[in-house]
Amino acid sequence: MTDFTTRPDIRGTFGVVTSTHWIASSVGMSILEKGGNAFDAAVATGLTLQIVEPHLNGPAGDLPIVFHSVKTGNGVVAAQGVAPKAATIAHYKAQGIELIPGSGLLSTVVPGAFDGWMLMLRDHGTMTIRDVLTPAIGYARDGHPMLPRVADTIAGLAQYFADEWPSSAEVWTPGGKAPEGHAIFRNPDLAATYQRLVDTAEATGDDRIAQIDAARNEWAEGFVADAIFHYLKAAEVHDVSERKNRAVLAPEDMANWRAEIEPTLSYDYHGWTLHKTGPWGQGPVLLQSLAILKNFDLAAMDPMGPDFVHTVIEAMKLSYADREAYYGDPKHSDVPMEHLLSDAYNTERAALIGAEASTEQRPGRVPGFEHQADAYIARAAHDFGVSDVNAQEPTMAHLTDKKGDTVHLDVIDRWGNCVAATPSGGWLQSNPVIPGLGFPLNSRAQMFWLEEGLPTSLAPGRRPRTTLTPTLAEHQDGTRLVFGTPGGDQQDQWQLIWFLRFVHHGMGMQAGMDAPLFHSMHFQGSFFPRAVKPAEMMIEPNVGEDCIASLRARGHVVTVAGPWTVGRLTAARRLPDGSLTAAATPRLMQAYAVGR
Repeated sequence: MTDFTTRPDIRGTFGVVTSTHWIASSVGMSILEKGGNAFDAAVATGLTLQIVEPHLNGPAGDLPIVFHSVKTGNGVVAAQGVAPKAATIAHYKAQGIELIPGSGLLSTVVPGAFDGWMLMLRDHGTMTIRDVLTPAIGYARDGHPMLPRVADTIAGLAQYFADEWPSSAEVWTPGGKAPEGHAIFRNPDLAATYQRLVDTAEATGDDRIAQIDAARNEWAEGFVADAIFHYLKAAEVHDVSERKNRAVLAPEDMANWRAEIEPTLSYDYHGWTLHKTGPWGQGPVLLQSLAILKNFDLAAMDPMGPDFVHTVIEAMKLSYADREAYYGDPKHSDVPMEHLLSDAYNTERAALIGAEASTEQRPGRVPGFEHQADAYIARAAHDFGVSDVNAQEPTMAHLTDKKGDTVHLDVIDRWGNCVAATPSGGWLQSNPVIPGLGFPLNSRAQMFWLEEGLPTSLAPGRRPRTTLTPTLAEHQDGTRLVFGTPGGDQQDQWQLIWFLRFVHHGMGMQAGMDAPLFHSMHFQGSFFPRAVKPAEMMIEPNVGEDCIASLRARGHVVTVAGPWTVGRLTAARRLPDGSLTAAATPRLMQAYAVGR
């Protein structure tokens, strides 16, 4: 049977790039055409996404990358910045803060994205920093057609920027006017920042590695850090707490931190091995969901039918409850991942899925960790119905209904190197622009709790448990897939649904992206104000009225989304014979796959 899709699967043998913006995808492909590998192309793509989707990511944001290198194997670039040394629960409590705001300086951790890109370029790429930064510099200096969604976001915040964040007003509303959709937009300060990093790097000589290390040091301890901390010295910034707060980030925090490469966390499922970040990200929830769903005959279910939707939703509720109870930075907390991914444990979890929608938060009872499950249940009960705002990142809903999100990219080259990256943070909505640099700081500290004794408690040097979660999957026949999506708490939900339909129902890559998606809002959200919505779910209408009615009859509180509004998936695949395939969602009409 032929899949009828909005777009074809892109096919070739030379290379494929897919991302959430067509310009970035084309930039990545241009790097492959110049002889670069997948790592070079991914860096250039990611840096360009900072320019063309500034409402979704920025240089001072966060970055996890899952990759396969034909030389070194699989790994994770862990570029999630840590909490500053002065970021203690006592300090925040003394400021009268009970929940870390979703914007502003109190929500800032060490910027991670730029250093992560440079680390991957140094260790796995072949090109120079000039090669990979030139496209981004060009689009920032000479301009790019602004997405209407970016223009709308800026228009919704223009008055707020003028009143409270004047440095942001200078960059995003030049001349006091919000940009129009499709108009050419420039960010000369960011172009100058990146050009200066290139110039500083090249001043060290011709050695590629030395140049990249010089740029990393200049970012963390040189003119970039100097500009950040000159601004922070006196800055008091209004945020969603409806008050002005000062930063806790200090020069030594940036100087003492660098991105790292870590092993992946993996799980075997129906001939596939899936690789994710460790539990400092939410990635293991996809693995746990698969471990639970291994106990069901999903292939026998209609992939658009109520049995499939109900079973997957209920499995995700269970795995996300465990995320909230047990996940955190494994460098600072003992996270029982081996137990959480064990078949015995997940057979017990699967037995909890019945014919009706569950309305309770049900983290598992892991021996020795029961107090964490109890703490989550109590916290969720306290925050039930705290807000009518959808759990999406970031939240400045009292200022604008234009919510930010994230970007994603996948690259595979002709040699078989594979990269999946989900950059985020440092949105134009997250913080004021640092004067002279052209970009704002991040707001990822809102993931932390101001409650002692949890794996997600705020603590100096600890990584917030991010929602960013790219995926690498390897079949036992040698096929490799890289895929991901923006979407905060929904990222692993949408990826899971796409992967299940791909594995169990033979749906093509593009067909799976075109198919209706859904997600649960039952568990505690990761973003301010951390709402809990028991039994609530969202689904696209093209599953059909009968499916929606059946789900409601089972007790699900169903919100029907607008058509083509859920999910922003992209994916790339390499078969054992070297043939390549890539796909990108048609939703929002900006993600594109390219290749040959």
